[in-house]
Amino acid sequence: QLQLVESGGGLVQPGGSLRLSCTVAGDDFVYYSIGWFRQAPGKEREGVSCVSPTDYSTYYADSVKGRFAISRDKARATVYLQMNSLKPEDTGVYYCASEKHGDCGGHYLFGLDYWDKGTLVTVSS
Repeated sequence: QLQLVESGGGLVQPGGSLRLSCTVAGDDFVYYSIGWFRQAPGKEREGVSCVSPTDYSTYYADSVKGRFAISRDKARATVYLQMNSLKPEDTGVYYCASEKHGDCGGHYLFGLDYWDKGTLVTVSS
């Protein structure tokens, strides 16, 4: 069974940076599109970013373009989300998610349909 092991959440001041990591185990990394969505208290889930498994194309929500960068390391079976210039509105639980044979083209959450526990990101002074 696929496992998505996340790390890197925490508390950061506005303007600061964090890097989230998601390591894939239990199946071949190359089959999956991988990304993140987030959910803040009282708000809808929002797709944040996604990277495709074929040509490594990247996709971002408008709210994070220019501040966040997603990358994938095939040798480590890991996807990273570098988050810079963080704002209080970036606060929420961030979930690493996947879709087997996906291409990040889904309208909702980039089509990602499997996720685990999530990690809390808090942006506050």
